[in-house]
Amino acid sequence: MRIERVEPSRRKQGRVLVFLEDGACLKITEQELLDFGLRAGDRLDGGTLERLKEAAGISNVKVTAADLVGRRAMSRHELERKLAEKGASQAEARYAAEWLEAIGAIDDRDYAALLVRHYGQMGWGPGRIQEKLREKGIPRELWDEALEELPEAAGQIDAFLAGKLRGRVPDPREKKRLSDALARRGFSWGEIRSAWLRREAEEI
Repeated sequence: MRIERVEPSRRKQGRVLVFLEDGACLKITEQELLDFGLRAGDRLDGGTLERLKEAAGISNVKVTAADLVGRRAMSRHELERKLAEKGASQAEARYAAEWLEAIGAIDDRDYAALLVRHYGQMGWGPGRIQEKLREKGIPRELWDEALEELPEAAGQIDAFLAGKLRGRVPDPREKKRLSDALARRGFSWGEIRSAWLRREAEEI
């Protein structure tokens, strides 16, 4: 297979377009251009062409992965899933994720702590946040360390109830509604019950 021409990409810095005589266009990096020693007019044997196509595929996945994590923080699991949705093979997605981990662009431990801080500030309790960590694909062994960032549940519940009641004593219906709301936020029924007991003690 002959290379018709080689030119830099106008859209992506550091990218090179290799046009082949069959009309195909391979997108590679400048480093890969040097590694393969490619020039216009060169003829590629079957083995070299396959290696070049494989390198181009991985290179494309790496660029896509870098673009994804550049837009927002995400876990390794999320990244690999999104790459697969965009057509990457399992091996390509894993390779790209490992590369980004190696350069510090993704870090599940840091991302877990970020999620806990964010949802803790929204008033979520441990149960709901654990659901979010599971949904984001954060490894279970990182949960406990991340949840240490969470404010004390008692303080969060007390603040929620104080903001809703503003000194009023709720009737049973309102008490149930607020309790259900706290449970949806991820607080346990034991924590909710303790909060009501604290309020009742203050009212005596």
